[in-house]
Amino acid sequence: MPELRLYNTLSGKKERFTPRDPECVSMYVCGPTVYNYAHIGNARPVVVFDCLFRLLTELFPKVAYARNITDIDDRIIQAAAERGIGIAEISEEFTVKYREDMAALNALSPSIEPLATDHIAEMIALTETLIEQDHAYVAQGHALFAVQSMADYGRLSGRNLDDMLAGARVEVADYKRHAGDFVLWKPSEAGEPGWESPWGRGRPGWHLECSAMIRAHLGEGIDIHGGGRDLIFPHHENERAQSCCGYGGDFVRYWIHNAYVDMEGEKMSKSLGNVRTVRALLETYSGEVLRLALLSAHYRSPLNFSSALLDGARDTLDALYGALRPHQIVPPAEVSLTETGVFKALLDDMNTPEALASMHAVAGRLNKSTSQADVAAAKAELLAGGRLLGLLEASPEAWFKGSGGADQPDDQEIDALIEERLVARAKRDFDRADAIRDALEAQGVMLEDGPEGTQWRRRG
Repeated sequence: MPELRLYNTLSGKKERFTPRDPECVSMYVCGPTVYNYAHIGNARPVVVFDCLFRLLTELFPKVAYARNITDIDDRIIQAAAERGIGIAEISEEFTVKYREDMAALNALSPSIEPLATDHIAEMIALTETLIEQDHAYVAQGHALFAVQSMADYGRLSGRNLDDMLAGARVEVADYKRHAGDFVLWKPSEAGEPGWESPWGRGRPGWHLECSAMIRAHLGEGIDIHGGGRDLIFPHHENERAQSCCGYGGDFVRYWIHNAYVDMEGEKMSKSLGNVRTVRALLETYSGEVLRLALLSAHYRSPLNFSSALLDGARDTLDALYGALRPHQIVPPAEVSLTETGVFKALLDDMNTPEALASMHAVAGRLNKSTSQADVAAAKAELLAGGRLLGLLEASPEAWFKGSGGADQPDDQEIDALIEERLVARAKRDFDRADAIRDALEAQGVMLEDGPEGTQWRRRG
């Protein structure tokens, strides 16, 4: 079997991936807190781990991929109050919108998509176990994890307790034994959602949810736990502490984290007003353009998201689809996926820049192919690479022609004008032919004359 190597945050190095059970690989990725639209930073782990999911599916007989929905959180409560609607209503609304936006990025649905509110009993049970084992305690209606009870707390983030407290916004309350102790369960005020527990009516802390859902759906331990780098501390550090102390074992074999997304060279933040939602970006760019842009840098490298990056991604897709366009009737040959450049690049810690370079090379070969056999082979390799990366999922004609905007002519009008232009050229009425070209270009329709006639595409 080909060797997959992944960078493990826990060890700080690339390691050969060896699953617990080669018959079924388990992967859990932290999903959204559904109170607003997903921004482009939220989309990066979705796309990164979707590529890993696709690759693992090629390597192993079964992959159990879970991505949760956090549907109980203080931000959801606040957003519901601001809009004067129920908490369930707002979480259901943005869960649907999140799924729609991620589908637009060609992200496959995970195998399992658990809801936090469906696992309250498991969260209470884990908290009870931690209290029984002296890893947690109850104070003023709160159940808190005692960080000093775990010998290697801080191992994942590579910092000691004092360092972590200095670099994190930690709520310090007088009922905490140590300032770093974190909430497992907290009381709910009147009018807030809550569930009965041994410590009174309340709701779970953020970190507790993932531990309970992983245990419920994937078992005592998992192969891969993924998410954004911002989750390493405190979320994943605390999640690891809960699970290792409450359930025993090593919990996760490979911790994998993607780097941040910056916006036009600045950190993306609400205070700077530069947060871009996926839904807003989809009004200007196709989901496939957004996806390629997110894959253009290695997942462990920061990504500077900009208009130039998006325009470049669109040009790249134009080139890839353009290589396929003249050969739509040629059936692709059989291809050995393991021999493709994209597959080999992804085996090396998901090296998507190298994978995209391989796609460019194959497209160049396809453009130069003269025999049908060479065309069929190059076409097959290009499409196979596209499937691994979640690209080239449209037909070339659909990609170039699109649906058009309200101010653009429809397909039939464009075809009629192209026919009129051909007639004008045949009559050597080049002024009329040029006028038609210019009029179409002004409306965002580009004409491309070639040996096989005139093709057209919508700009952007």
